[in-house]
Amino acid sequence: MGGDREARRRLTKEDPEGDSDQDDGLDSEEEESNEKMKNLKELIALKAKTKELEKALKAKGKGKDVESGGSDSDSDDSKGGDGTGDWVHSTKDILLTSKLNILLVLIPFAMLGKAAGWSDGWLFTLSLLPICPLAERLGYVTEQMAEYTNPTLGGLLNATFGNLTEIIVSVFALKAGKLRVVQLSLLGSILSNMLLVLGCAFFAGGMLHKKQTFNQTGVSMNSALLLLAVISLSAPSVLHTTHTELHGTASEIALSRFTSCLLLGVYVAFLYFQLITHIHLFEDEDDDDDDGEEVAQTFWQSIAWLGIMTIFISLLSDYLVDAIEGAASGAGIPVAFISTIILPIVGNAAEHASAVMFAMKNKMDISLGVAIGSSTQIALLVIPFTIVMGWFVGQPLDLNLHVFETSTFVMTVITVAFIVQDGESNWLKGLTLLMAYCILSASFFFHRDLPVSETLKLVDASKLVDASQIAKVAPAVAAVVPAVGPPP
Repeated sequence: MGGDREARRRLTKEDPEGDSDQDDGLDSEEEESNEKMKNLKELIALKAKTKELEKALKAKGKGKDVESGGSDSDSDDSKGGDGTGDWVHSTKDILLTSKLNILLVLIPFAMLGKAAGWSDGWLFTLSLLPICPLAERLGYVTEQMAEYTNPTLGGLLNATFGNLTEIIVSVFALKAGKLRVVQLSLLGSILSNMLLVLGCAFFAGGMLHKKQTFNQTGVSMNSALLLLAVISLSAPSVLHTTHTELHGTASEIALSRFTSCLLLGVYVAFLYFQLITHIHLFEDEDDDDDDGEEVAQTFWQSIAWLGIMTIFISLLSDYLVDAIEGAASGAGIPVAFISTIILPIVGNAAEHASAVMFAMKNKMDISLGVAIGSSTQIALLVIPFTIVMGWFVGQPLDLNLHVFETSTFVMTVITVAFIVQDGESNWLKGLTLLMAYCILSASFFFHRDLPVSETLKLVDASKLVDASQIAKVAPAVAAVVPAVGPPP
């Protein structure tokens, strides 16, 4: 290029009038080409900066709406133009975007039934059904609120409020002194999530996809923590069954409270592991699929709806706990079956639907996060939290679920751990989990849960050595143990 230009310059000197126009044309073309190339590079750099800015606004920029309360938003014209219109749009989004919300009309009838003294069967039904849409909307509002935070804080919010319904029901049952309802309902939530929810997800996803894969490392961490929960719940039961307590029932309660404090610490460490140090193990590979989703609720609207739904769930949970024993006796169904099977199915109906939906879309990591992740939260957070709360309010709640219930928990965790260990799922694995849940459900239907008082009398009678003391407890033993004839 340089040699040609020098040659042209020499020719120009020899014949300045002949070739000067041609040389000027070549120079102008070269300058124009360089200018286009420069503009193209600037355009590419601008697009890259624009993408980075969009990502930053997606993660952090939405917090500006929190500071301004949404008053500076230009989108109010589409929502009504003022604060009132914005709340109208928010209310429509909460009440009219889910078909389950039709059950919310039962809330006034539940309040009327409580005031009028309706039968426990009706009160239990009218209180149980509206909890299903309230739990689903609670999860939706939590997701909306998490959009205004960074991913770490958003994950913490989902972990905190994901099982709020179970916590509220357990608190009211604990307040009423119905300790077995607390234990069995939380156990039922774990069984439901690990067998019913995961089984439905594997089966539905396997019918559409021949083989599905998921993050094996993340699931193995949850399985390890659930095995820790197995040890924690088995120790008090074994101690009670073998009658080797140092100080009787007081030893079981002390062991349960000590273990619960340790489990709460493990849960905090798990959050730190999941959200900070090893976040790559739990990241969703399809984060870009959600870039087009719009946030329908502002931060303060999400806070307000969260409070409203918590109030209604608390009210219905109070009615539910008061009527559960009367409803069970009236229908001829064991309280253990209602607490372990029916309550978790209704309370977690929204989680069931979301897990199946994600599995059908081949997003198995999210589906397993709903099923196994929720079970881990209950085992490491909710159950220890209720034990510690019972400690403070003077209720002798412990981790002794009794032999039958503890055995079902152990078998469930081991079965699921074996099924997910290869990081693959198919419809046959889902069918296996569903059949396991059906078997356990039937076993709880035919299971007679001994009252705590009768259980303690039986245990104390096995330790008595004085004939007069045994005679005092004999009527209670005869009422529990069926009489048998003399040996042949």
